[in-house]
Amino acid sequence: MQQFFGSSDNVTRGWQLGDGHFTTMHVRRGRVRLWPLHKTRLSNACHRLHFPEPDWTVIEAALACLPDEDDRVARLTLLRGPGGRGYGIDGCGETVVALNMSPFPAHYAHWREQGIELGMCEGRLGSSPMLAGLKTINRLEQVLLKAELERRGLAEGVVLNEAGTVMEAVTANLFWRHGERVFTPELATGGVHGTLRAWVMNELGERVQTVNARPEALHQADEIWLTNALMGLVPVHTFAGRPLAKAFSMTRSLQSSYEQTD
Repeated sequence: MQQFFGSSDNVTRGWQLGDGHFTTMHVRRGRVRLWPLHKTRLSNACHRLHFPEPDWTVIEAALACLPDEDDRVARLTLLRGPGGRGYGIDGCGETVVALNMSPFPAHYAHWREQGIELGMCEGRLGSSPMLAGLKTINRLEQVLLKAELERRGLAEGVVLNEAGTVMEAVTANLFWRHGERVFTPELATGGVHGTLRAWVMNELGERVQTVNARPEALHQADEIWLTNALMGLVPVHTFAGRPLAKAFSMTRSLQSSYEQTD
């Protein structure tokens, strides 16, 4: 299913220039989980990218009418409206909204229960402070990194930036625990500030610290886990060939708390 809100015939700017951003949402029994965090993400991206904010009442009305089914995936994409010339945005009209629905990835339940092996990617993310944290529709780096995972037979991999600093996984944010301290990459020069990342940081409060870390920090970790809106919280049982303890103590605690949320 795909729905457009706004001028659906004028989406070529997004196609030609990648001039848009999106969020991917877990729909459970007809309800979007963590909708306030998704809305905040989209609103923040509109501000940083100089998009007119969409009509949230229309979007929320459409989301309220989603079928009461088993788990589904909803992608809400915002594209800059038509107008302007070349790269210019003067005269661009209202933001175009596209809502897509698709099946839920079945393997995530197994990942959450059993954990995964996490490798190290050879490909690196470029530095882009102007877009850091945003989920724009230009995902070519992730396409190439995913191709690397497939070529090497890895479920997921840690991605470094050009300076050798840990950024994220290919499709997820990254957390690790050393003793009682929890860390996640700062994402000042790239990466995506995901909604589950925001939820975990809110849940842990002052216990979690954003850092610029080298891969050695992960090699010394007691526990590592990945997050995104669809996979939830996925524990890592092996990192770069090194087995980790399989108690997954903090991951399991956070998983339990997250299952109580809408």
